[in-house]
Amino acid sequence: MTLIAHVSDTHFDDGDGGRSAERAERVLSYLERLRRPVDAVLVTGDVADHGRASEYSAATVLRRLGVPLLQTPGNHDSRPEFRRYVAAAGAGPVDQIARVGDLVFALCDSSIPGRDDGWLADETLAWLDDVLAEGAPSLVCFHHPPVKIGHPAADRVRQFGAARLAEVIARHPNVLALLCGHVHSATASVFAGVPVLSAPGVASTLVLPWEGDGGLDRSAPPALAFHLYDAGRLTTFFVVPG
Repeated sequence: MTLIAHVSDTHFDDGDGGRSAERAERVLSYLERLRRPVDAVLVTGDVADHGRASEYSAATVLRRLGVPLLQTPGNHDSRPEFRRYVAAAGAGPVDQIARVGDLVFALCDSSIPGRDDGWLADETLAWLDDVLAEGAPSLVCFHHPPVKIGHPAADRVRQFGAARLAEVIARHPNVLALLCGHVHSATASVFAGVPVLSAPGVASTLVLPWEGDGGLDRSAPPALAFHLYDAGRLTTFFVVPG
């Protein structure tokens, strides 16, 4: 049995008077109080708000749980600074592979420098195809969801070119789910026959069009998801820390 804490959109901001750090602290303190520790923490992008080195320095607090910390960049992240933060080699998209228990995590960079929408580069898709070809139970992780969620503002900055990703996913029945963030909402959908699960935001929560103005609620409490993998099945829980 493998338990993953999935958080997203921490938006560490060195100019917000400590607000983002305090919200991340609420999530970390909650995870530290669990009766059973998680096996890893996954952060699906927008670790920093402006991509500054000082914001990534603040984000190192996420490592204090002492379990593997798996992270993908988002549109608010800076590729060069994020690469230094996660100690990734190379240039171009920051794509990484991680293994936790029986699970393989394909950590894909869906960011486009200077833009808010997302795209998986051809080199990322080729890399992902090779990773999934290993045949292990796999979770494909990135910041931008590859589907519309019915929110006009979010859908304008989703991951585009997703038909290319669908072709890769269709070749690999070992993909359990696609895990993402970006939309600051606990959201479940389906893409290429597999679940798409977006973690809620730590920094703020998306207001749905039928709830209000469709903006971001910065007073709502931070939230997260848990993914429990057991006997070939992935079960997801969405939680507001108490």
